[in-house]
Amino acid sequence: MTLFNRTIVIVLLSLGVLHAEPLDTEYLGLFTQDQKSYTVGKGSDAIVIKRVMTDCAKNKGFFQPFVPVKGVTAVTETEMLYALNDKDAVVVDMRTEDFFLHETIPAAVNIPYTEIELRLNELGCESSGGKWDCEKALKVYAFCNGPVCPQSPIAIKTMVREGFPVDKIYYYRGGMLDWTALGLTTVAGEF
Repeated sequence: MTLFNRTIVIVLLSLGVLHAEPLDTEYLGLFTQDQKSYTVGKGSDAIVIKRVMTDCAKNKGFFQPFVPVKGVTAVTETEMLYALNDKDAVVVDMRTEDFFLHETIPAAVNIPYTEIELRLNELGCESSGGKWDCEKALKVYAFCNGPVCPQSPIAIKTMVREGFPVDKIYYYRGGMLDWTALGLTTVAGEF
């Protein structure tokens, strides 16, 4: 590259016309683990949107739906706070144990997404002839690491498959990412 060309590139970079990206940038999934970009607009007006890990991100997952199963109720921090004092509800951290022990929402219990099928009794269901009877199920407020974490959506799908009433499942998609970003109190998980 000639001195003139280098000067032009430096000027364009400083004006924001060109954007330099490090060669080793790791792009993360958007709608699937493999879809690393999304184009908005067409032709010369097209803008490619990509996602990279940031200091506040909790994991490298991909966007989870706002409602992982039809009939599940999406909730915000407001409903989560009220659920913590609801005697008919349980707030469930569905992340793996290591995440829970490090930091969780106060009063949350840990049932990792990989164990939910075996532990529905802790949510008010009874085992009956190899199947779950969830007639007396508690309201479950489920969360994991945040909008790109698949752990609680996987657990919710398992719960519904096993007979847990969909109208008693509440999904906090914001998870620990939003909870901590908003400065809400966290505690180390305990068993």
